[in-house]
Amino acid sequence: MAIRIFVVDDHPILREGMERLIDREPDMEVCGQSDGESISGVFESEPDVVILDLSLKSSNGLDLIHTIKAQLPKTAVFVLSMHDENLYAERVLRAGAAGYIMKQEAPGKVLDAIRKVANGNVYVSDAMSKRLLKGLVKPTKETPIASLSDREFQVFQYIGEGYTHQEIANHLSLSKKTIESHVERIKEKLSLKNGRELLRRAVEWVIRSQGPAAGTNQGRMQM
Repeated sequence: MAIRIFVVDDHPILREGMERLIDREPDMEVCGQSDGESISGVFESEPDVVILDLSLKSSNGLDLIHTIKAQLPKTAVFVLSMHDENLYAERVLRAGAAGYIMKQEAPGKVLDAIRKVANGNVYVSDAMSKRLLKGLVKPTKETPIASLSDREFQVFQYIGEGYTHQEIANHLSLSKKTIESHVERIKEKLSLKNGRELLRRAVEWVIRSQGPAAGTNQGRMQM
């Protein structure tokens, strides 16, 4: 039986490229794709593996991992992302994903990783695997950003990308008051005095993790 794969990414070229790459393999097939605005097709097709991008225009990747695993516990969620795995891999594994690989990796490595998670294993790079094992043997001191909850981390990232409190609330389907509560906890955990310091810290983090092209909306945040 071929491994049935569903691709979730908001870039049509990447979705089509992944479908062509996968469909050339005799033991794999793409059973559907989505830009992330609706993932109903995932639940209808019940794939073996969901390939998921974290940065989706209409939804949040971390939330989708929780949603998919809650309804399809036997489906492996495999994150294929532009973001540095040092910043995201451990967090997505905690959310329930079975693997993480960066988009810059060679196609052959991506295919091997898909086979691994489809067989019930976990995939991360060798470097990340060593880092995780080292943390189990000798826990390292947690960084302030790593101490943020998943929801606080999402709000922090949106702040760095320049979204207002109301826009973040709309993205996460929460009230503006709830977002403001998260903002206060973020400032406390990161030892920041005010919203201006938070905005500067978040923008710097987004640029460092996603590149200079990120955060094009910066400066619009209402603190």
